[in-house]
Amino acid sequence: MSDINCIKHLRNNKGLSISEIQRTMGINWRTAKKYADENQLPKQKAFKKKGMMYEEKWGVIVSDWLFEDLKLRKKLRRTKKQIFEELKEMGFQGSYRTVCYFISEWMNTHQEEKDKGYERLEHPPGEAQVDFGVMEAVQDGEIVDIHALIMTFPHSNAGFAVPLPAENQECFLHGLNILFKQVGGYLKG
Repeated sequence: MSDINCIKHLRNNKGLSISEIQRTMGINWRTAKKYADENQLPKQKAFKKKGMMYEEKWGVIVSDWLFEDLKLRKKLRRTKKQIFEELKEMGFQGSYRTVCYFISEWMNTHQEEKDKGYERLEHPPGEAQVDFGVMEAVQDGEIVDIHALIMTFPHSNAGFAVPLPAENQECFLHGLNILFKQVGGYLKG
């Protein structure tokens, strides 16, 4: 389909001749002529699925289970092995591989854009991120956890930190003042 769209684009938008399209795409002249000048597009063939998962009740059962599981947290969902075992208890004669193929195909066709749990971040120059964290330090020969306010500049991967006694607003504001001095900036106030 993308080749056909490319042929139409070359003919309609770029104004190439049939012979130029044929040479550019490395296709037969008659093929280039057919798709460049005609308005009809070839129809994609829809294949009817065959097999016990499609022709018998098993596919419907598994689909229902998968729809139910989508509403659950990921850890609570059935695994492919659990689905196969439950089907066997109901009299399923197929193989584990058959169930896996069906589930994989179902996942590809029934799930919209998968939520990966994160979003791609843009880091323009000059933007900073600030957050509290805990770091280990040696104090009087012992390893202790210390609260720290950390400022990072994701664009340049530069980072600054200041140890603080607690994680509250007073420490946050005091820590920001120190961090801005470390960076070479200042706070009006």
